[in-house]
Amino acid sequence: MKEAIHPDYKPAKVVCACGNVIETRSTRGDFHIEICAACHPFFTGKQKLMDTAGRIERFKTRYSATPAAAAPAPKKAEPAPAPRKAEAKQENRAAKRAKANAGKPKPEPKPEPEAKPAEAAEPKAE
Repeated sequence: MKEAIHPDYKPAKVVCACGNVIETRSTRGDFHIEICAACHPFFTGKQKLMDTAGRIERFKTRYSATPAAAAPAPKKAEPAPAPRKAEAKQENRAAKRAKANAGKPKPEPKPEPEAKPAEAAEPKAE
């Protein structure tokens, strides 16, 4: 390594707001952080599920099976649905191209020039 071109890599302390101290090395010096692996809820397993305005209870009451909801009421005769228009069949790209090129004549392939035999190209010297 060349001399005097690299920064100093000195010991440093990373101090968390919870009081956890991690000793490492750094070019910047000491760090003060707000959260670390020792106090982060994801790593500690102490995540709190926040129930905002009773959403879980509303979900449970809405989708829970109740005796009144289990017995369906008799249905009235519904009027016949109006006839729908026939939907246009969707074509893929290849079908659209085939339809567009249906009336056009196919171009004839160009014949490749035939290669001359090796004997005719070079005269033999004997």
